[in-house]
Amino acid sequence: MALQNPAKQNLFWHRIQQWPSSESKRWRLIPAYQTNVSWLFLRGLGLIYFAAFASLAVQIEGLIGSAGILPIAAKLDALKSFPEFDQYWLFPTLFWLNSSNFALSLACSSGMIAALLLILNYGERAALIACYLFYLSLTTAGQNFTAFQWDGFLLEAGFLGIFLTWGSGIIIFLYRWLIARFMFMGGVVKLASGDPSWANLTALNYHYLTQPLPSPLAYYAYFLPGWFHRACVAGVFFIELVVPFFVFFPHKFRLFAAWSFIALQGSIIATGNYGFFNLLTILLCLFLFDGRDIEKILPKQLAAKISPQLPRAGKTAHIMAGIWAFLVFFTAATHSWIYHTHKQPAAPINNLINTVSAFAVINNYGPFAIMTTTRAEIIIEGSNDGLHWLEYGFKYKPDRLTKPLRYNIPHQPRLDWQMWFAALTAPEKPFWLRRFLYQLQLGSPAVLALLAYNPFPDNPPKYLRIHLYRYTYTSPKLRETSGKTWQRQSLYIY
Repeated sequence: MALQNPAKQNLFWHRIQQWPSSESKRWRLIPAYQTNVSWLFLRGLGLIYFAAFASLAVQIEGLIGSAGILPIAAKLDALKSFPEFDQYWLFPTLFWLNSSNFALSLACSSGMIAALLLILNYGERAALIACYLFYLSLTTAGQNFTAFQWDGFLLEAGFLGIFLTWGSGIIIFLYRWLIARFMFMGGVVKLASGDPSWANLTALNYHYLTQPLPSPLAYYAYFLPGWFHRACVAGVFFIELVVPFFVFFPHKFRLFAAWSFIALQGSIIATGNYGFFNLLTILLCLFLFDGRDIEKILPKQLAAKISPQLPRAGKTAHIMAGIWAFLVFFTAATHSWIYHTHKQPAAPINNLINTVSAFAVINNYGPFAIMTTTRAEIIIEGSNDGLHWLEYGFKYKPDRLTKPLRYNIPHQPRLDWQMWFAALTAPEKPFWLRRFLYQLQLGSPAVLALLAYNPFPDNPPKYLRIHLYRYTYTSPKLRETSGKTWQRQSLYIY
């Protein structure tokens, strides 16, 4: 069926009809067979950006607002003792201009609007730049709460997207390099860590229990036979250490790599809650397909609109992309040199490495290097007499024994995640945790909004304490009869 008159279509389909014509200069530089791959990737990138901004929007004031756990205004004040150039260059954020709660919320909202424009293919390059700048500002300002590998992963992928709009095939190669590097380093760090659970293939015996936020399927996966877990770990090593090389082989090898990566990320999505992390990894796999592969699954009318025959790439796009490719590989080589020699490079090179790190445009990766084998949980309790203690309830992390497991993808509850890390460290280390308790004792509405249950709705308690428990799953039989997912053992007052 032919598309109707664009004037009668909604904006999305109107933009599809308009994009790209044979006169569309911004896409002339992309190889014709990759046009639909790039188009789909940028729409998917817009969706992930939107999810990331929306997730932060409902948490940002409680995390870094004026009455939040780590107020960004206080952080910026502390940095003012540094030279002005260092302040802005090594802590890049738009909140140097204004760090009010309104500015924080405005950045999240503006990022969501820019992401929508990207999804709708309107003002594409400007939308990509806006998404990158707003997300960089928020993740820099977020301090401990936004220091996750997938935040840098999104920024690096998003920054490359700006170059992608110029159309050089070199950027497509850099995307392939990114997914290969990310997957390969995931396997390398597991081996290099010396963790015996990875070396003896028993890591998945624990993972489904000890990961930060298990999904409903994680409970059942935990009780699968040991031989199955070992076989899966062996499969993970094969996918992470061998398959990444297939990315640079001919087409059939790339397809095998793509589906292997997708299968691994899909299994992680099914059994865990890692925000947009795995969705972004799957999205990057698009660049392992050719446009002809994509055409087979796209509606014919849509494929016809986004796959015209385009001229070859121009010199300007190739030069810009080539310069950036040189910087990417030079940075990777420098990181490798530092790792093997334990020396610092010359000052100009060191400044370059610090800059690309601060702006998260070229990052190091290596998730899940160490496998925790037991699950410790922090439970925060309050009391007015020091004798009778009531527990605060969190939205996502385990606390109540009957609390059901749930999915919250693509949302990442940043406080719940940090509570998982805090349970693995010495009490004096997490500064943010002391700030969290301080705001609870003040009864900060923004911080309390991050929780599911406040046992002191009228006035904050006089006393607070942290109780550390060891959590394990109940057996399937006990779960069926008692309704309890968890059982716990008191360890000590943290």
